[in-house]
Amino acid sequence: MSELNISPFISALPKIELHVHIEGTLRPALRWKLAQRNDIPLQFKGEKYTTYEELLQSYNVTYNHRPEQGGRKDVPTFLEAYFAGCEVLITEQDFYDLAMDYLQRCKEMNVRYVEPFFDIQAHTRRGVPAEHVLNGYLRAQRQAASELGVRSNWIFCFIRDDSVAEGEAAYEVALPWAKKGHGLFHAVGLASNAYDRPPNLFSNAFKRAQKDGLHITTHCDFGQKDTHEHIRQTIFDIGIERIDHGLDALDQDELVQGLIAKNIGLTLCPHAYHRRTATEVLFPKLRQLYDRGVKFCINSDDPVYMHDIWIDGNMEKTLQYGKFSKLEMVQLARNAVDMCWAEGAVKSEIYAELDAVDCEEEP
Repeated sequence: MSELNISPFISALPKIELHVHIEGTLRPALRWKLAQRNDIPLQFKGEKYTTYEELLQSYNVTYNHRPEQGGRKDVPTFLEAYFAGCEVLITEQDFYDLAMDYLQRCKEMNVRYVEPFFDIQAHTRRGVPAEHVLNGYLRAQRQAASELGVRSNWIFCFIRDDSVAEGEAAYEVALPWAKKGHGLFHAVGLASNAYDRPPNLFSNAFKRAQKDGLHITTHCDFGQKDTHEHIRQTIFDIGIERIDHGLDALDQDELVQGLIAKNIGLTLCPHAYHRRTATEVLFPKLRQLYDRGVKFCINSDDPVYMHDIWIDGNMEKTLQYGKFSKLEMVQLARNAVDMCWAEGAVKSEIYAELDAVDCEEEP
């Protein structure tokens, strides 16, 4: 699917990305470079990649995202592949290189502002000092803003399939890099496998983050076990500010009305769902959400492990398969500005750019 053609309209459209996992942007070329630099063998479950071509070939698989629900067992799961990629990230320079590679890619795609997800638990449990992760990302954040014009505020994630106590301890370590400290992150969220890990397990952690002046968001994965209950908890119990994914809210009117009444937006990633959902099933759901007045925006999630489809490709699919007009695509971009946690001046700049977009349809 990486041969998807991006139209000139989508290519030029000013963009904001609110749902992307930074480790999910680790491209094979950089992974290979870091493996050589850190003398780390590239392998997965006993299969070694001794050449770059072999590493590239390993990405030519549709990663199974739901093994616990009877999926294929003969290919690595998405999370297994994701965490295998993380193994090459060791030094502060590695994390800086990862972030700068993504932020440079943002500039190429006309992404003006991003809120990447990150965590430290996946790295500290490998013996990587937390400050290597945090300082690498912080340096990239500042340099990309000054040299590339790509601004970012990051989102610290609790790894939800680890214990709550471990997540809270990681948060304490990272807190000096938050909004009131070094300024790397301004929000917290949940990441990793949501199976039997409802968001209310982390209610106290969310409350603590709010007391520290941070925003809160959480994943409610599409097609996950108990997804409707997860969405209900985020809307009515936790009081989350926005939901990552959350497409299954469409199934229950109570959830749709709750989203609208509380002005909670969804950060949707169409290609992530398209990998396992038919076109004629998936894209009408986006149209129904839009027509019912649910606010959502379009994002990429983990593009490297999802057929190399980035935010521009996700927006192109929405335009083509969802049959959204150019004007509606601009509105989805405006939704992202509405939903983001950027400073007012940054928002105003992007609104002005979107106001100037030519939405005239082809004859």
